Amino acid sequence: MDQLALDELRVLPTGDAWHKARMPTDAKHRLAMAEMAFSGVPGVVIDPREVMRKGPSYTVDSLGEIHREQPQAELLLIIGEDQARALETWHQWQKLPELAIICVAARAQSTGAEGQFVPKKELESRFQALRMPLLSVSATDIRARVANHQDVVPLVGEAVARYIDQHHLYEST
Repeated sequence: MDQLALDELRVLPTGDAWHKARMPTDAKHRLAMAEMAFSGVPGVVIDPREVMRKGPSYTVDSLGEIHREQPQAELLLIIGEDQARALETWHQWQKLPELAIICVAARAQSTGAEGQFVPKKELESRFQALRMPLLSVSATDIRARVANHQDVVPLVGEAVARYIDQHHLYEST
C-alpha cells in the first residue's frame, strides 16, 4: 500500500471463476478467509462483489463497476507475474489497461526459463512492476501442504489456518 500510495486496497475474492472447471473451495469460504487474513489491516476493504455476482466472475466487469462508482479514482489492478503472462487469455483483457494500471508482483519461480514478465511495448505505460520480496509460495502449495497435514500457519496466518482445518478445506487435492 505504501509503495503504490494507495488510499484503499480492495481485495476481491473470485466468485464463479470462468476459466476453471471447478474452484477448489466454495466462494463463501474464500470470502471468509480473505476477511480473516486482512482483519485489522488499515485501508484494506474486502469487496464481495464477485462472490455475490451470479454467473462467471470477470475482472473487467468488477473494474468497470468500481470505475462507475468512483469515476475520479485511479484504479490499480495488482496481479502476480503468472497471471500477467496469461493476461491475454482473460475475458476482454484489452479493456483492462484502459480501466486500471496493472501492477505486477514477481514470483520467485519467475527467475527460471520464463524470465521476467515484460508487457507489450504499446501497453508499457499501463503496467508497473511491484518491488517486493520474492515469495515461493502459491495457493497450490498451500493446498498441497494442507492435504499432506503440514503446518500452513506461517503462510496464511493462524485464523485462516484454523478456518481451513475447521471446514476441512483442501484435505484432498
